[in-house]
Amino acid sequence: METYEKVERSLIKKYRKPIWNRLIGGIKDYELIQPGDKIAVCISGGKDSTLLACCMQHLHKYTEVPFSLEFLAMDPGYRPENRALLLSNCTLLHIPVHIFDTDIFNFVAQKKKSPCYLCARMRRGYLYRHAQELGCNKIALGHHFNDVIETILMSMLYGAEMRTMMPKLHSKNFPGMELIRPLYLVHERDILAWKHYNGLEFLQCACRFTEKGTYDTPNAGKRAKVKALIASLCAENPQVDQNIFRSAQNVNLETLISWRCQKERHNFLENYDK
Repeated sequence: METYEKVERSLIKKYRKPIWNRLIGGIKDYELIQPGDKIAVCISGGKDSTLLACCMQHLHKYTEVPFSLEFLAMDPGYRPENRALLLSNCTLLHIPVHIFDTDIFNFVAQKKKSPCYLCARMRRGYLYRHAQELGCNKIALGHHFNDVIETILMSMLYGAEMRTMMPKLHSKNFPGMELIRPLYLVHERDILAWKHYNGLEFLQCACRFTEKGTYDTPNAGKRAKVKALIASLCAENPQVDQNIFRSAQNVNLETLISWRCQKERHNFLENYDK
């Protein structure tokens, strides 16, 4: 059995419950795929996006919902060895990837304010544009359950607001395009287990600036602290991560001081005496 066959088999055998069933559950719960969709699965070279590519490729083979796939990778200025690892993994796993080059790393290197935020925004824009050129109406990203709950806490602790990472979004700058996150319910620990079980190696942080230690990445540091905080709380109560996730689906507006929807702001005093 070839490596790609072993990897694909592991998704529906050993990791059926923690990965495959959760993937299918998220797609159904959040209506991420509709008949006729053409989805660009975006591959960064890391474990999450590569797992997503494997899952989507397997789903496409057996689903009753007619949709098509493209596999898209962007080189923002990777070191040659990082680009080579991305491509070799795609070859190993029989993923027919389209790769294109940008100069994002060199551009953001000149920016002192929020370079990581700028890099992420630019990456997303390039991915949307190239996905459209391939005839796609959606891009799929590899964010998972832990990314979601970390984002919830980060927004509260550092952003002074309650918000989360949504399972799907309409693009504001590319009409007709949509972003979906099929791994929304999949836990990172299970992705790591799948990676180790199959003996796979992926890119970690491929940003050459952080590799050199010449870039200050406060958002990365904040996320690491929040990840550690959640881990410490889960050590005492294993339900903490699920409770954080469910809190974003169980918001009691009657107990909120104020909230906003788009540009409209509301306050509890509006209905206090009614």
